[in-house]
Amino acid sequence: MMRGEQKITPGHLDRTAMIYLRQSTLMQVREHGESTARQYGLAGDAARLGWAPGRVEVIDCDLGLSGRTATHREGFRELLGRVCAGEVGAVFGLEISRLARSSADLSRLLEVARLTDTLVIDADGIYDLADINDRLLLGLKGQMSEAELHLLHSRLDGARLAAAARGDLRLPLPPGYIHDDAGQVVKDPDEEVAAAISDMFAAFTAAGSAYGVVAAFTGRRFPGRPGPGGQPSWGALTYGRVVDLLHNPVYAGAYTFGRHRTRQQVDADGGVRSRTRKVARDQWQVLIPGHHEGYITWQDYLAIETKMAANQSSSGEHPPREGGALCQGIIYCGCGRHMGVSYPDGDRAYYLCRSRTEPRHTPGCIHASATAIDAAVTQALFTAIAPAELELALAAAGEVTARRQRVTRAAELAVERARYQAGRAERAFTACEPENRLVARTLETRWEARLTELTDARAALAAQLAEQAPLPEPGQLASTAARLPELWNAPTTTSKDRKRLLRTLLSSITLMPAGHPSYLRIGLHWNSGATDELLIDRSQQQPRTSPEAIDLARQLGPAMNNTDLAGALNTAGHTTAHGRPFDATSAGNLRQYHEIAFPEPTGDGEITIAQAAAALGVSKQTITYWISHGYLTARRGPAGQWAIPFPPEVETACRERAAKSVHQHKDIDRQPRADGEYSITETAARLGINPPRIYDWIKQGTLTARRGPGARHRITLTPETEAECRKRIASGTTANSLKPPDA
Repeated sequence: MMRGEQKITPGHLDRTAMIYLRQSTLMQVREHGESTARQYGLAGDAARLGWAPGRVEVIDCDLGLSGRTATHREGFRELLGRVCAGEVGAVFGLEISRLARSSADLSRLLEVARLTDTLVIDADGIYDLADINDRLLLGLKGQMSEAELHLLHSRLDGARLAAAARGDLRLPLPPGYIHDDAGQVVKDPDEEVAAAISDMFAAFTAAGSAYGVVAAFTGRRFPGRPGPGGQPSWGALTYGRVVDLLHNPVYAGAYTFGRHRTRQQVDADGGVRSRTRKVARDQWQVLIPGHHEGYITWQDYLAIETKMAANQSSSGEHPPREGGALCQGIIYCGCGRHMGVSYPDGDRAYYLCRSRTEPRHTPGCIHASATAIDAAVTQALFTAIAPAELELALAAAGEVTARRQRVTRAAELAVERARYQAGRAERAFTACEPENRLVARTLETRWEARLTELTDARAALAAQLAEQAPLPEPGQLASTAARLPELWNAPTTTSKDRKRLLRTLLSSITLMPAGHPSYLRIGLHWNSGATDELLIDRSQQQPRTSPEAIDLARQLGPAMNNTDLAGALNTAGHTTAHGRPFDATSAGNLRQYHEIAFPEPTGDGEITIAQAAAALGVSKQTITYWISHGYLTARRGPAGQWAIPFPPEVETACRERAAKSVHQHKDIDRQPRADGEYSITETAARLGINPPRIYDWIKQGTLTARRGPGARHRITLTPETEAECRKRIASGTTANSLKPPDA
């Protein structure tokens, strides 16, 4: 007999008995079958206690899931929901920890069970949550279960950390490494795998970016982690894989543990989720350099990390890209924001302030074409490396170096003093007798304080050195200056190469308004610390068509269509402002911009669409419809307009078609517009109402209108009619007729 069977009432037996099964891992389910069988056997206990077989249900979808949290356990959530609904008479579990290892989850279930008069039954007895003693006992068992889980995890984590600190914890290895028979980390003996890893790092050294590595491996397969049989899987090298491999310190021969941290967070919906994130290198739990043979050195790994951080376009150093905008990455708006680059038509580049779409946008934020800006910056660069300027630059570089040395000397002396004080405190602590703890504790505290001061002094020196922009070497300045114009204009020099050459001397560029919309100020900040300011004419940013091409277009344009004009300009050797051959579109744009006349749109016996619509009393859309469907013959004139041959027989046929069309109005009055007649739009504007209201008045017969040529309404708006309209508008009524007195 189970302890507490007297607590079971007919009300409990009329409801469902829920058998909840859970084991923490799939390995336990597979290897500990006896525990699983015992949990399924609880259904027999429920039947023995009086529940009908049809009222016994088993929830086993949580087998293999940890009870630390209920977030991912569908079975537990189903159980909790049905208990809340009052459908459950008793919850069966092998032991209380099967329900939940979290006190919060278990307490929520027990509280709901108390409110719905649901029993909790395990191997130790039957618990009624309305009984304070049972509630205390279950709460204590839940706390002990949670503490047990904490102790188990603490022991396991401690053992793993101790093994990792020795470098003995066996961790998954990236491609290119395997564990030998002794458990040591060694390079993969497969030469193809090792060559692919080495070539990846060589490609990064040559290209300087992860995308460059991907491009270098186009059409070449790359190894993945070894599969169950020990053979690596092969596939294409993607950008994400390159980034992961470059950031992996294993390739530098280092053993690491604790590069990631997992934390539980509460989502907006109240659910608890685990989040894994990377941590900084100084927060890694274990770092053992030289643990095994590496593909690169530790210094190479640190250089790769620095380069990858600098390659970040949003937060890094804005490295040179392939686009044609010379100042990309180092140009700033006068508001202080970095300026982006846009290529709206493919070739032409524009610099635009990133704050233009943000609340911090100011009237001085710049959006300018890169053509004149790049030309002015290039000219300033060539001027700066002239022999006289170069000599001054070398002298200035020497002065800046000396000034920086004087500034950092104070920080270096502070580090030296802090190092002496820390060493002195260490010697005092070492000389103290260990048994004299009263003195030893004081000396130990003093030593720790001196070490903290030394760390702070070193950090201050490092920060001061990091804030100083690197200065080019004098030899580098001289050699670059001698061949810069030649290198700059060489066909083999790419846009990225020009940007790198520019950054050798120039640190940043700032665009500022000049007080007049036609001008722009450019601030140049050189790596030497010097600054310059340029003033350019913004109108020079737009490329211009040659005057010769414009003169030829003026001569030929009035007699040629756009296609023939483009051919004539190309034959004469002219190009557009952007250096492209003329086509019909560019020739038309040239004609429109310079107001060059078009040829006559129609020939003898031809009329335009507007003229045909007026002659026939139909709309222009009707004429266009007839042309597109072949009812009316027409040709395209020089300016692209339709020219319609309109002899008498064509006019007669069109009138007959219009008369037979169900879409044409039969009440069209072909009399021209008379004085005092207004269109619907004009009438609505005079009265201050919407045109649809005028249409309604005409439809209701409260306002008289006739259909003039083109089927457009013409309204006779006499002073009396207008006064009556305004009266009706003010009163909000339109039922009475607004016809003029003589209508």
